[in-house]
Amino acid sequence: MRQPRRSPHDSYETETTDHQTETETILLKHLPLSPDSPSPLQRDSHLQFLIRNLIQGFPSRYISQDASQPWLLYWTLQSFSVMGVALDPNNKQKAIDTIMAWQHPDGGFGGGPGQAAHLLPTYAAVCALAIVGRPGPGGGWDQIDREKMYKFFMSIKQSDGAFLVAHHAEVDVRGTYCLLVTVHLLNMLTPELLEGILGFIMSCQTYEGGFSSASQPYFSAEPEGPILLDSPRPPLGEAHGGYTFCSLASWVMLQPYLALQKPSLQRPSLNFKTLLRWLVQMQGSEIELGGFRGRTNKLVDGCYSWWVGGCFALLSSLGIVGAHGRDDNHGSSTAHEEDESWDDIDDSLWDRAALQRYILCAGQHPAGGLRDKPPKAADSYHTLYCLAGLSAAQHNVFLSSTRQDAIVHGWRTPAESKHEQLRQACFTHSLSWTEEEGTSRVLGAQNNRMVTFCANFEGPSD
Repeated sequence: MRQPRRSPHDSYETETTDHQTETETILLKHLPLSPDSPSPLQRDSHLQFLIRNLIQGFPSRYISQDASQPWLLYWTLQSFSVMGVALDPNNKQKAIDTIMAWQHPDGGFGGGPGQAAHLLPTYAAVCALAIVGRPGPGGGWDQIDREKMYKFFMSIKQSDGAFLVAHHAEVDVRGTYCLLVTVHLLNMLTPELLEGILGFIMSCQTYEGGFSSASQPYFSAEPEGPILLDSPRPPLGEAHGGYTFCSLASWVMLQPYLALQKPSLQRPSLNFKTLLRWLVQMQGSEIELGGFRGRTNKLVDGCYSWWVGGCFALLSSLGIVGAHGRDDNHGSSTAHEEDESWDDIDDSLWDRAALQRYILCAGQHPAGGLRDKPPKAADSYHTLYCLAGLSAAQHNVFLSSTRQDAIVHGWRTPAESKHEQLRQACFTHSLSWTEEEGTSRVLGAQNNRMVTFCANFEGPSD
């Protein structure tokens, strides 16, 4: 079998080049004999890995994750969901009771009992409840104190539209994404909460095209070219896969809000050309088995199968990367209207089969669970996001205008106030993601097939 070509080497050895060479050597050993016959998904082993963590508790090495308890539970529950597995009522109730113990008395959720409220564990706790919770007494969903949570959100909102992740903490665009998902799920959307967020997200785009954690220091990445700012912002990092997904998903969630705004000469916009170029460049070469890296000149890592691989469906919903699955002529496409040159672009810009090959051949740990890459151990974080990335590579999801029309037709409350118009538009947009029939591409056996994932909310679609 032909050996893949190694990455170019400029004969100047550094720690970075050494790690790249070592990684390629290891991944080469996991290259399948036939590209179309990768290792099968060891579904039972992965389920046993998740069940051990859920029922018996996490190993002692997870003690450093004490402030991430909602995340550990969410990663576990969502991994069950993407494999199409539901919990029994008894374990669901245990999960609900555990989650509610993390609710802070002043609103939001902390990383564990008695810990300070924080946007990221609030998202994880609410998403976990969306999986196992239910309305009514003891179901968790109605026991969330929405009024106090809203006050907590407003108390950490900044004048530029950003949010601190907690009181006396830092600004982080991941916190913005976590807040937006939470307010969508809990019906807490208001114009005052969303004001300024689009401008903040714009400011996080870097010269590379991807997004960093917060505002860039000297310029704003406008589509027509960088614009120098009157005063520098704090230098807060480089383009990163996780920040890019959170920024782009937030942008997509806010499209209904943007559509309701009055026309303006300074309408918020992103540089989609540089963004797409950066996303495509994050996919590894053949010798890297087609996995994704999260930053320029970094190693491939299984978790970016979702953080980067999940971005292409989001771009498609904006009219970029082929806009697959439009079921009529009035699909929304802000970016498409801005630049008609996207007409001839399709999803061949990224290799779906190669990503599946990386996850199946290099991402699976022999003892169960999924991982960054061999020879690393499996963990709950990489288990979820490798499985989610596998789903993203297998399925085409899109915003169905037919489904949107049906939701609007069945909406009972008259959309008279701006608040109700916003609520209707955002919920209709969020509930209209569906899979394009007949377009799934499952590499290997059908046992490898994952549940369809909705890009905005990291949740399975029907």
